[in-house]
Amino acid sequence: MFRFEPELKVYLHRDPVDGRKAINGLALLVEHALGLNPFEPAIYVFSNRRRDRVKLLLWDRTGFWLMIKRLEADRFRWPKEAAVVTLTVEQLHWLLAGIDLAAMRPHPVRKYTKVG
Repeated sequence: MFRFEPELKVYLHRDPVDGRKAINGLALLVEHALGLNPFEPAIYVFSNRRRDRVKLLLWDRTGFWLMIKRLEADRFRWPKEAAVVTLTVEQLHWLLAGIDLAAMRPHPVRKYTKVG
């Protein structure tokens, strides 16, 4: 499977989008609907109304990537939160694998300064 750098930000557009939208249409959605910069080092995630297709848009120094995943059966479990949901790259991989993000919670990151 395709793996993304763990330091990338992931923004999930919660509302469904028209499946005919290509790079320019999705980049405009990032700017106007999400209020974000499509040229930032981030992945923008979109889905159709039936939640059986996902599009990923990201900028890579010299151009945009547009990746599409279509499920032959089942549906993606889309979070039912705010209009813009921020995910980790790990959570994006969970979403693409069909895992319900509401049920999956990783251990919190712990930062210690002393051993004893």
